[in-house]
Amino acid sequence: MMLIVGLGNPGEEYKISRHNTGRIILENIAKSNNFSDWKNDIKLKSLRAKGEIEKEKFDFILPETFMNNSGNAVIGVIDDKKKLKNLIVIYDDIDLPLGSLKISFNRSSGGHNGLESVIKKVKSREFVRIRVGVSPTTPKGLIRKPKGEEAVLKFLLGKFKEDEIKEIKNISKKVSEIIKMISEEGKDKAMSIYN
Repeated sequence: MMLIVGLGNPGEEYKISRHNTGRIILENIAKSNNFSDWKNDIKLKSLRAKGEIEKEKFDFILPETFMNNSGNAVIGVIDDKKKLKNLIVIYDDIDLPLGSLKISFNRSSGGHNGLESVIKKVKSREFVRIRVGVSPTTPKGLIRKPKGEEAVLKFLLGKFKEDEIKEIKNISKKVSEIIKMISEEGKDKAMSIYN
């Protein structure tokens, strides 16, 4: 069974914030694959939806912890190191332009606190991540990233604009294709095609 985690913060006030990109994308994928039955797993501090996509079983997980404690929701399903090969974590990346993504494996958190929490709790970096860009770009295509810790936090917790939400919906389709490919043909094939 593939374990797909969408990082974000619980609560209505964060619902369409940039920091909730992973969560938004996983909810979009769940909806497009008729995974409508989200169950509150109190023990795992998460919402979970299970189902099949083209005969492969998936367990979608939305941590109900705040971002910095995301690992607390993941550790409950990774009770065995073998399960790490089936783990995919989707999250926002301020170092990538909006509408882009990057698949990585066995890398550092890059300063993302939610991912760092997952790495610490599962005691490994050996799992797939799908980093989704949230930064605006200049007309020449250069990233316009906010400067300074306070500005970055304000930007990440800020809400997506309407046209940005459309972009996230489009990228959700691509992420859905990626997770299917990883489950059927492995991460290396997906990385060679989508990176």
